[in-house]
Amino acid sequence: MKRRDFLTSSAAATFGMAATTLGPGTATAATAGSKALLELRTYHFASAAKQQAFVDFLATAAIPALNRAGVKPVGAWRLLKDDNPGLKLEADSTDLYVLLPHGSPASVAGLVKTLSGDSWFTSDGAGTLMAPKDSPAYTRFESSLLLAFDGAPQVEVPTLAADRLLQLRIYESHSDERALAKIAMFNEGGEIAIFRRCGMNPVFFGQALVGTKLPNLTYALGFENEAAMKEGWGKFGKDPGWLQLRNDPTYADTVSNITNLVLRPVKGSQI
Repeated sequence: MKRRDFLTSSAAATFGMAATTLGPGTATAATAGSKALLELRTYHFASAAKQQAFVDFLATAAIPALNRAGVKPVGAWRLLKDDNPGLKLEADSTDLYVLLPHGSPASVAGLVKTLSGDSWFTSDGAGTLMAPKDSPAYTRFESSLLLAFDGAPQVEVPTLAADRLLQLRIYESHSDERALAKIAMFNEGGEIAIFRRCGMNPVFFGQALVGTKLPNLTYALGFENEAAMKEGWGKFGKDPGWLQLRNDPTYADTVSNITNLVLRPVKGSQI
């Protein structure tokens, strides 16, 4: 298939699904066969103590309230120095990564208002919600909005093992056309299926609609422990299907930069 034809057909499929998912009648929870909208937040904190206070807030007030609002399962993770030697961190990161799966655009747009009307949330979380200007609960947070892939339309929870970890990966592309090709490589090309048979369990796969580092796709894999992660990637690298797929010229030059983070769940995380 020529690149121009590929771009046209891929764009039509992508924006056609977006129109279906984002159109009228989607103000309630996701229905069977629909694709989730995934909000991925990165919170920044002035200190480890502030980070821990926010973790407690998430576990006791925010995540239960989010679930009552139909946002579930909620994931919350830390980035630790020892899990990410390639980042050359001097200490554990004071950031938190939070995943909010939405069933509709209305859920995304109305979340703040919905939570503000939850009396249990505003009461249980008052200490964080009403933090003063000179000692804020967090410095800022960044957010990306992702549209789930056909091959992984909803968030999955592959394991709740005590030693579980999550691998968060961001694939940036130099053009929208090549970004769509990489998404097709995962869906129609079968890369997600290869991940599954190698024990590399999807948590989510999403096309970034809004956020930084655009165009990009962002995905996460869940593992019971570090050994399972290493074993999975070892199998993947030798898989005949992957070896054939990576040499397919249809998918050449689809990724210009990769961000790879290994994350650990914090108290209250449902993933």
